[in-house]
Parts: sequence; structure tokens; C-alpha cells
Amino acid sequence: MIARVWSARATRAGAPQYVDYFTRRVLPELGAIAGYQGAKVLTRGDDEVEIVVITWWASLDAVRAFAGESVDTAVVHHAAAALLTSFDRDVRHFAVAVDEQR
Repeated sequence: MIARVWSARATRAGAPQYVDYFTRRVLPELGAIAGYQGAKVLTRGDDEVEIVVITWWASLDAVRAFAGESVDTAVVHHAAAALLTSFDRDVRHFAVAVDEQR
């Protein structure tokens, strides 16, 4: 399993708007891709909110179906970018060594 990790920043008002956008628009798009296995969105902060998005994939080939050949380049829709104050242009991929959830 591959974890794809990306981060961004938003204002206090923009962060919940981004989370709503991710839930309504991005999750259905991801769910239609073979090999997509789930997502988590993490937030922290008050005035400037850091947002970390982690998506799980069966393989890098599955990531390519979403991101294209440049798998390390972030995929950020214009509507999502408008809700953020800044965002990372690159993503990081990790092989999942342990996955324990309760």
C-alpha cells in the first residue's frame, strides 16, 4: 500500500470550506479510480490552519491513474486552490510498513 501525503495552509474560515470541498468534490473523484483505498484530512492551528491530506493507494500505478506520470506533482483543482492561502506543489509517497486501526 502507498500513502500519498500533501499539505496546504488556509485561513480559519477557509479550512472548513476546503474540507467541505474535499468531501463533496474530491472524494467522489478518487472513489472512481481503481486502486484508491481511502483518505484522511488532518487539520491543526487557529488563525492559519495547516491541512494535511493522506490518501491510500494499492500501488504507484493506481496513483498514476489519478495524478498522471508526474506522480510527485500535487493535483489541486483551481476551486480548491482558491480556498487555500498556500499549498505544496509536490507530494510525498510512502510505502505503508504497518497499518493498524482500531
